[in-house]
Order: sequence, then structure tokens, then C-alpha cells
Amino acid sequence: MALGLTARLALRALFSVALIVGCASAGGCDDASSLHPLAARAPLRSSSAANAPANSKQAFRFFSPTSFWNQPLPADAPLAAESSALVGDLDTQVAALEASGAGPWINTRDWSVPVYTVSARQPTVRVRLVGAFGERALQSAWDAVPLPPAAQPALGKDAHLVVWQPSSDRLWEFWHLTHGAGGWSAEWGGAIRHVSNSSGVYGPRAWPGAKSWWGASASSLSIAGGLITLSDLRRGSIDHALAISIADVRAGVYASPARRDDGVSTDPLSLPEGARLRLPPNLDLGALHLPRLTLEIARAAQRYGLIVRDRSFAIAFFAQDPIPTGTEPYAGAGGYFEGRYPNQLLASFPWNKLEVLALSLHPNGVGSRRAPTFGTSGACAAGCTSRAGARPGG
Repeated sequence: MALGLTARLALRALFSVALIVGCASAGGCDDASSLHPLAARAPLRSSSAANAPANSKQAFRFFSPTSFWNQPLPADAPLAAESSALVGDLDTQVAALEASGAGPWINTRDWSVPVYTVSARQPTVRVRLVGAFGERALQSAWDAVPLPPAAQPALGKDAHLVVWQPSSDRLWEFWHLTHGAGGWSAEWGGAIRHVSNSSGVYGPRAWPGAKSWWGASASSLSIAGGLITLSDLRRGSIDHALAISIADVRAGVYASPARRDDGVSTDPLSLPEGARLRLPPNLDLGALHLPRLTLEIARAAQRYGLIVRDRSFAIAFFAQDPIPTGTEPYAGAGGYFEGRYPNQLLASFPWNKLEVLALSLHPNGVGSRRAPTFGTSGACAAGCTSRAGARPGG
């Protein structure tokens, strides 16, 4: 007998909590020695990031000013005909996660994205593409990557990492990045030249020989896009769309601007990857009395929207992994999370007020299946940290 949506979500929430507790007690969700042969990550220095003065200068944003990541939504953007039903289904997922304490979440050190910004003088290394036959163009793009020797991918089995070189206006991103006796290797990812003119989704214009199934996300949306960056947080303003992952991703179809999907849900009310949501432009966010970071996220959702980037066990945003900086800007009373856990910060986010913009749907074609089968992004449900024995900001 098939389980109803509420029952399925309750089971998922219980499974998520079990994973979180196991991760917290074991010190991580995966075998750190195999995924991170660079050895254990050094402890991060605490910082009073949230109390630092905001920078009034223009924020740095990845990709073109005209990219879907960076363009404000028109107030009269058309909605999907089934918007209310889709949001109702998502809100049911939110309620189940909140009841279990498993989310929604903001991934930071686990299942997120460390961005290594390097100079023109950074020596290059070859990153070997493994497990993907015939992608000579991608291997060619990785033959000379300015990847620092001490770089460390994000914790979690996705092992994401981004290298950004402003001087060449190029970006490289990796999935399952590892470093061993034979050097660097990764199982998938992408590369983008002319980043400042790029849309932020993979396709032929990204790099010579690039394909629409490139990219470290399951949707071909660059993992640098939609990231809550440390620059955003220092300024106190997120001036771009935000990427989210959700649990019930629709199978076999994706919505523009995505190029592929890894959905498994046959529920017609599940959201496809690439779906874009927003808070109504006339919603008075000030009247909601949200925590500081929650308000910044809500303002971005209202002006630029949220884009479904990946599938996960929980609903999650992605905040820049601070490991390249050597600091811990999220945890503690002076951190951006103000001494709270992400699920506590997001408890007051107006999920039920979201709207789904009109969906331009595409069947997931044969070409998109040439990319590796991606695992669930955020398989520890909430970045391996929660109220269950771990500190906020994990």
C-alpha cells in the first residue's frame, strides 16, 4: 500500500534525524580518510562577523548582470497555474522537517561550496577526470587548473569545490574532488571562461566543447550561482537569486534554466529542478520581525527568487564554505547565525507565502544522462549538524 505524502515525509524526517545524530556522534557523514586525503581540516578561527560594519560598496556577483541569477524579477512575472498546490506540497515538507528538528537548513561547512579565489600567479595542476568516458573537452578544461595545493573540498560525499580566477575571468567546479598519491582527480564538474558574461548554467558557450550536462550540480546550474557568499553577509544584503535543494524533486523533467535533473518523485505536485519561486512583491517583510539573516534571505527571495538546484534529504540553502578563509564566521553569538541553528533561523521564514513562477518544462533527454548519476546533495539531511549534539554553523 503506497504511503501518503505526510507519512512519507514523516519517515524521511525520522531518517534525517537518525543521520544527523549519527554524523554528529561520529564526527562526519562519511569516511574522511578516503574523501579527504589531505588530512583532517584545520580548526577555523572564530570571528565576530555579524557585528562587523557592512560594506557599502557594490557586492561581487558571479556571472553576467543579465544572468537569471542576477536579474530582479518583474513584479508582474507570471505564476504557474498550479502555484498554490505546489507551494502547499512544499509547505507540508517544511512542516515535517520542522517537527523533527531536521530542517530546513543552511549548509555551510558540510555539503556546501568552498570558493578558492586565486591570482594570476597561482601555479596550475592537472585534475584528472575519472569515471566519465569520452569527455575529452572537460578533461582538456582541467589540464591546467590554478588549484592551490592545500585546497580542501566541502565535507559530505559531494565533495564540491570552486576555483575562481578573476584575472582570467575563469571558473572551475568539481564534484567528488579528491587528492591522493596520483594527484588531483574528480568524477565530474565543469569549467566556465568569460565568467562575467556567462549565464551561470552549462552549455556550449561555457567552454570550448562544453555540453549541457556539465556542472557539479544535478541540474547543470553552476554551484557558484545562488550561493550566499561571505561578501553578501558582510554587506548585509544578498543581491542575487538563491539556490535551494529540496527532497521531493520531480522525475524525468526539468524547468528552465536547468538543463537536466536527478529527480525521483512521481508526485505531480513535486517541484522540478530549475523551478523558480519567489515571495510576493507586496509582502511586508518588515512586519514579520525576522532574524537578521532570515530577513536578508527573504528579501533576496522577494526580489530575485529561489531556484531549485539539487535534490537532498532536506530543504536547504547553500552558504559559502569558509574553509579557505581559516575563520568560522557563522557560529557563536558574534557570528552570522547569532548563536542559533539554521533550522531555528528559518523557522520564521514565510514558506507558505512563496509563489512558483510559470514553468518552462523539458523532458530529461538522452544527452543529459551522459553525466554521472549524482548522489543526494546533503545526504546528512542538514549538513551533519543540528540541535542533536552539534554547534550551529556546521
